[in-house]
Amino acid sequence: MPIPATAQIGTFLPWLDLFGIAVFAATGALSATRRSQTFVTAAFFALITGVGGGTVRDLLIGAPVFWVQGSAVGAICLFVAAAIWLTPQRWWSDATFAWLDALGLAAYAAFGAAKAMNFGIPPVPAAIMGVVTACVGGIIRDVLANEPSILMRPELYVTAAALASSVYVGLSLAGLAPLPAGLLAASAGFGLRAAAIVWKLGLPAYRGGR
Repeated sequence: MPIPATAQIGTFLPWLDLFGIAVFAATGALSATRRSQTFVTAAFFALITGVGGGTVRDLLIGAPVFWVQGSAVGAICLFVAAAIWLTPQRWWSDATFAWLDALGLAAYAAFGAAKAMNFGIPPVPAAIMGVVTACVGGIIRDVLANEPSILMRPELYVTAAALASSVYVGLSLAGLAPLPAGLLAASAGFGLRAAAIVWKLGLPAYRGGR
């Protein structure tokens, strides 16, 4: 069984993972504070959004679930929830929410694909694991908040995650080191998601019923 190590995954990518977790945790906490919920609810939303995708990924690839192996991830989610809950709501506009989500999406997709490859997952499933890592937490957040799921929104979202994870897999197969591969992959995913936010880009909808 492949043993993941910092030397394999690179010294930078774990920081990319923590960044994605923190940003997604912020979007989860914001979903709760927008509804004037308690800190306990905000903390729960932060945790479930921050670790949801990575938890599903780890279960699927047979890895130890990452956030139960130490205290850092849980502490980050709680800290972020506290920061959101204690600051004025006017600091956290819809635009801020969208851009934070885009940053988390790109970072998490790249790291998710990287971790899957380190566990010996073949390229195509590894890219899919990047998408799972980036999207599942947001899906859980939206379901709990009774909002339309990210999967049902017209703008490019899952596609941006797929681009980031696919770019990482492709660059890794081409022999690029984890650090530049991760940065380029995350940048590609963020760029596509940013374009979708600014110009409302979306894929064509199914029209077979018309």
